[in-house]
Amino acid sequence: MLTMNDDLEGALEHYLKLMDEEAYFEAHEVLEEAWHPLRLNDHPLKNLVKALINGAVSFEHLKRNKKDATRKALRVMESYERHKGLYNDEIAFADLFKKACLKIESLKSAHPEVF
Repeated sequence: MLTMNDDLEGALEHYLKLMDEEAYFEAHEVLEEAWHPLRLNDHPLKNLVKALINGAVSFEHLKRNKKDATRKALRVMESYERHKGLYNDEIAFADLFKKACLKIESLKSAHPEVF
């Protein structure tokens, strides 16, 4: 039987792979599935996971380039910005969280016209 931690670790690994493939919507979906039990159990990492979900959503808005994409991307990115500081080297799966945060920061740097 998988534990919540196994699910989170696997979800973070899959999220990183999908983010590298620019499959932002799918990355958001994978992590959101792992986030629900964290939220329901008031897990201390729930807001950091939600921040990464919103980071992926932000880039999906830009990828789709629909009306108001920039405004929507900025609005969603606010959650990431608000909670990314929850990362530290002492949390579970710190290496995966660090890679995920660095990925978001790298993507932001690739869009200076937005961020």
